[in-house]
Amino acid sequence: MSDMLNEKALASAWFKDLRDQICGEFERLEDELSDGPFSAEPAGRFVRKPTKRQGEAGEDAGGGEMSVMKGRVFEKVGVNISTVYGNLSPMAQKAMAARNIPGIEDGPRFWAAGISVVSHMQNPHVPAVHMNTRMFWTPNAWWFGGGGDLNPPIPVAEDTAFFHNEYKKACDQHDSEYYPKFKAWADEYFMIKHWGHARGQGGIFYDDHNTGNWENDFAFTQDVGRAFLSAYIPLVEKHLHDPWTEFDRETQLVYRGKYAEFNLVYDRGTHFGLATGHNPEAVLMSLPPVAKWP
Repeated sequence: MSDMLNEKALASAWFKDLRDQICGEFERLEDELSDGPFSAEPAGRFVRKPTKRQGEAGEDAGGGEMSVMKGRVFEKVGVNISTVYGNLSPMAQKAMAARNIPGIEDGPRFWAAGISVVSHMQNPHVPAVHMNTRMFWTPNAWWFGGGGDLNPPIPVAEDTAFFHNEYKKACDQHDSEYYPKFKAWADEYFMIKHWGHARGQGGIFYDDHNTGNWENDFAFTQDVGRAFLSAYIPLVEKHLHDPWTEFDRETQLVYRGKYAEFNLVYDRGTHFGLATGHNPEAVLMSLPPVAKWP
């Protein structure tokens, strides 16, 4: 299998472009707030910080860029991109072998690029959200993964239906079987098993996605990224000026505690990032700024 240099460059460039689109839209939302307890404060802006990763011998192993904003709409939002490479640890190789990644036991070399978005909102009625997409390469295989899921502390049925429908439209452009398959995968994946309930209202999740046609699979992953904007931005605009109570805030903080539990105990990306030596600040960007465990 070739090194797919052009494909890697295209994927890495797309994740950066999507980052720029998302950050631009989120800063626009910061500008739109016109009333409420935070409206007199300055609109938030993203602060960017490069991240570096070193291999076991101290060699360059890639890195990325964190974009974090704390504002009047977004209590904390991170939009991170990364392109990393090197050798997989024995633990990471074992985990991928268990997922039937072909040839993973034959060599530890890997390359991966992706984007990760997690937002925690000031207003408890504005849903939190998570999205990530990525491309992974080894000498014997390549694949895409990712998805998006809605995490409202106070769920609204019509919001959930809208969010899911936007992802369904993106999936249906490629294969009518994708949405039901990837929705079911999200329902299973985003389960907080020790509590016996889902982290949020679901969405789609896919991994190890390789149909044998790189261009088609990359196009699908791009459409998943675009769907994030069409699925989420209207929900923020819808609830941007909703009033809330102290009870609503308490509900939000307790919900965030469960969100943090999932990310630390079950999330693949968290485990992989820490196991491969990526910047812990970037890996743990998903954690909320304030949470409660009653």
